[in-house]
Amino acid sequence: MKLVATPIRLSTLDATFEADFQKRLHWSADTDIAIEQRVTDILADVRRRGDPAVLEYTQRFDAQSASSVSELELTQAEFKDAFNRIPSAQREALQAAAARVRSYHEAQIKACGGSWSYRDEHGTLLGQKVTPLDRVGIYVPGGKATYPSTVLMCAIPAHVAGVGEIIMVVPTPRGEKNALVLATAYVAGVTRAFTIGGAQAVAALAYGTQTVPKVDKITGPGNAYVASAKKRVFGTVGIDMIAGPSEILVLADGTTPPDWVAMDLFSQAEHDELAQSILLCPDAAYLDAVQAAMDRLLPEMPRANIIAKSLSDRGALILTRDMEEACAISNRIAPEHLEVSSREPHRWEPLLKHAGAIFLGAYTSESLGDYCAGPNHVLPTSGTARFSSPLGVYDFQKRSSLIEVSQQGAQTLGRIAAVLAHGEGLQAHARAAEMRLTGALPNLD
Repeated sequence: MKLVATPIRLSTLDATFEADFQKRLHWSADTDIAIEQRVTDILADVRRRGDPAVLEYTQRFDAQSASSVSELELTQAEFKDAFNRIPSAQREALQAAAARVRSYHEAQIKACGGSWSYRDEHGTLLGQKVTPLDRVGIYVPGGKATYPSTVLMCAIPAHVAGVGEIIMVVPTPRGEKNALVLATAYVAGVTRAFTIGGAQAVAALAYGTQTVPKVDKITGPGNAYVASAKKRVFGTVGIDMIAGPSEILVLADGTTPPDWVAMDLFSQAEHDELAQSILLCPDAAYLDAVQAAMDRLLPEMPRANIIAKSLSDRGALILTRDMEEACAISNRIAPEHLEVSSREPHRWEPLLKHAGAIFLGAYTSESLGDYCAGPNHVLPTSGTARFSSPLGVYDFQKRSSLIEVSQQGAQTLGRIAAVLAHGEGLQAHARAAEMRLTGALPNLD
């Protein structure tokens, strides 16, 4: 039987559009109860036993035996050797991508600014001190696929932010190490790395073991076990986000070659069966042309089975009244990746409020953003772009408020604070402020 990708066809003119649209968008972020319980047990075990538990789960889930966790640590020499062994084209591509990612995140530093302060009319100093995190962990998926690009996107902004240590964990089932991932760790400047994965890796980073150092924050994507573990260790450490399935939404005006758009929809559908690919366009004939292109191109895809299921189960080709309506629907979806495949992308960009990343113009395929354009590819999913941002240097920094009240300033601020504290019934707060109204520091001369 011929394999086909059949995304649902919808039209905003149909009376049932709203119900059909919501049904197609629906995806539950709730993790399977069995997974949640297993993750809970693994986290507790690693927290209690440390290295022995990590070794046990690594043997059980990755079929990788070791007598100590130190045997699972990758060395800087291995990183450099892998870099030297990969084909020259890969070396050059890695270095070019790394340079662009670094340049973009350095621009973020300049835009965000650093520490700042000022003095008010009473001489009181107020400000903010910006400091990098001491140590972060990056989770790099391994197994069905490998993601050296994730190493770039997590490690480089951490370096730019000034993070002192970057600890990478990457599963290597049956001990099979991916040379490109190791080479990328060399280019990106990973400090230490361990060949462990799953919930046990997240636990090791969050709690620390006899060998794996405890980190301040964990970034990077993973499967349902990793996502559940990150959610549960939040508070002990920081996390970047809980990522759902990959998403792409294409706003098209019908001027881009249909093959290009079809392949862009494939680019996210090939990640997994739950990925979502949606096309919005006011031209019905163009939607037909994109469907025909998908039918023609699908047999060429090595991951055709995954693409077909993803598009058939969660994909959509939606006919809109006009591009303005398409932009409004896009804002409701708040997609991870948003392509504006139009001859006039800057006409529509001001209408777009919610998206992880916006790709402007027919030549800007989402895949360029995944690897080498420069902006980060770790993006909010499942509508969280309404209130979340891409991973950036700001995720690897923290801010401390600076307050230095002068004697004159204490006379004004003390009275204000005392009134409010008494109103809240917090007498010690009030008295602490009031003491500064009449008291003076002793003369130490």
